[in-house]
Amino acid sequence: MVSPSLLTPAVRAEAQTLAPAELPCYVHDLTALHAHAAAVRAALPPAVELYYAAKANPEPEILATLAPWTDGFEVSSGGELAHVRAAAPGRPLAFSGPGKTPGELAAALAAGVERVHAESLHEVRMLGALAARSHVPGRPPTRVLLRINPSVPEGTLTGSALTMGGGPTPFGMGNEEASEALRLLAGDDCPGLEPAGVHAHLASGLPADALLRVAEAIVDAAAALSRRHRTALHEVVVGGGMAVDYTRPEDRFDWATYGAGLDSLARRHPGVRLRIEPGRALTAYCGWYVTDVLDVKRSHGEDVAVVRGGTHHLRTPAAKGHDQPAEVVPVEPWPHPWPRPAASGDRVTVAGQLCTPKDVLARGLAAAGLRAGDRVVFALAGAYAWNISHRDFLMHPPPGFRFLGGSGTPSPEGC
Repeated sequence: MVSPSLLTPAVRAEAQTLAPAELPCYVHDLTALHAHAAAVRAALPPAVELYYAAKANPEPEILATLAPWTDGFEVSSGGELAHVRAAAPGRPLAFSGPGKTPGELAAALAAGVERVHAESLHEVRMLGALAARSHVPGRPPTRVLLRINPSVPEGTLTGSALTMGGGPTPFGMGNEEASEALRLLAGDDCPGLEPAGVHAHLASGLPADALLRVAEAIVDAAAALSRRHRTALHEVVVGGGMAVDYTRPEDRFDWATYGAGLDSLARRHPGVRLRIEPGRALTAYCGWYVTDVLDVKRSHGEDVAVVRGGTHHLRTPAAKGHDQPAEVVPVEPWPHPWPRPAASGDRVTVAGQLCTPKDVLARGLAAAGLRAGDRVVFALAGAYAWNISHRDFLMHPPPGFRFLGGSGTPSPEGC
């Protein structure tokens, strides 16, 4: 049985035609991204809003492609706020993240950010003082959602790739702090601010059934907080965290099951607007890192290929400790007078150009006969890739970027 290709036809064609001087290059299939985002939106009930977490991939072309299918964007710094405001003007924003500075919060208020996710009582106090100083009568208030870190039933977060809640973390606030923050927001000392609800993001890398249990625990905690203070609960953000399996790229998050579960949860809490904030699960499948093989050598009985670029461009495999899925695109002819190095076995370790043994993109890649000059195309490179990489180490040139297609007629296969 032949494994399905990791590449869309447009990406394969681009990988074959890029000149060596144009490599490494990130290639994003925007037509495939458009189709994928449309399918995700269709799987979600009308009662659920979809915000894209821009930290996953903030390229302007990515934001523009996602804009028709999202209700807004989530940003987590003053830099992201300014970038997304410029790249997607007029789109609703939610400002998240721990450790917001007074300058960042003032900028958010000045820019008219629709929602702020407050991480602590201190942040609420700071936001209240800044809002009082800049409040303009008649201007719509900034909606504030309290980020909580509730206790959840044992086993709820088991199997997550990253855990941000359910225990001691820098994220969110416990019951007592959240209660005091809600009392402050509901009083008269915070003109220009409106308590809107609760935000939580407890874990990442979970399948649909597990993520639904997390969402239920968050909504239950939010409803309990609202009942204690006899305040209306308008919005609950249940976070992102949809699993992306780099070891089995053909396995996808079950958006249909997740959407149906959120619909049931929303029906049990009429009047509450649920919101999700996926990042990686929207864009990872629609980006590729294309490079070429510079050398192939035999080392202690194993084949090792050195490619142009490396983890200073694509940090994901080093950061997550996995082998990045990849596919080989053979290139003919060999343009040099010296012999062409080639792998003698069926499996190859693919490393980059950095002076560190940690610069490994994939181990045991099925690449029989891989030769210098061939292309290696790394899939699932559309999220947390170039934007989280230690790009200045050794001062190699940055990668190029290509954006293929657009938001026209989507491919039926998506990405």
